[in-house]
Formats: sequence, C-alpha cells, structure tokens
Amino acid sequence: MNERDESNQKGCCSSKNSLEVMTKLKRKVREMGIDDVRVNKSGCLNQCENGIACVVYPQGIWYKIPDREDAINKIALYLGEGPIADDYVIANK
Repeated sequence: MNERDESNQKGCCSSKNSLEVMTKLKRKVREMGIDDVRVNKSGCLNQCENGIACVVYPQGIWYKIPDREDAINKIALYLGEGPIADDYVIANK
C-alpha cells in the first residue's frame, strides 16, 4: 500500500481505504471457495488517477476497485473464472 504525504496532489491509496478494500476482496475470494488465487498488497502501481488499483496475473488485466460491494463481488467473480469485470477495467494497460 502506498502512503504519500497528505500534501501530494496524487494522494495515496492508503487514504482511499485500500487496505480495507483489499481485505474485503480477500474475504470474498475465500468465501467463494476460490483457493487458487492470492490477493496480496503491492507497492505503488502508478494508477493514482484511477483510485485503488490491482493487476491480475498472468492475464495482465488491470482493475480499479471502488470501495463498493458490487465492485468487489464482480472482481472476485472474475478471479473465480467468471467474466471480466468490464466496468472496472483500467483501459490502455
């Protein structure tokens, strides 16, 4: 989780509840019985303008993750081999 000084114009994921969102996604994945996926925190992904972001490997799909249950559910569904959560894909990545 990236933590920038409060005065930085880009802000930081930490101030956008990124740790809480990651925890919610991790719980949802576990609740769905998806055991071949790991949800881990990372350093800065340079996607500040998109808010909280994650990248799914090996596919290389980048997602913005709003702190909303529907977003977390759709992304977790994708991780369980469901459809791509198009509403949250970061374009041009």
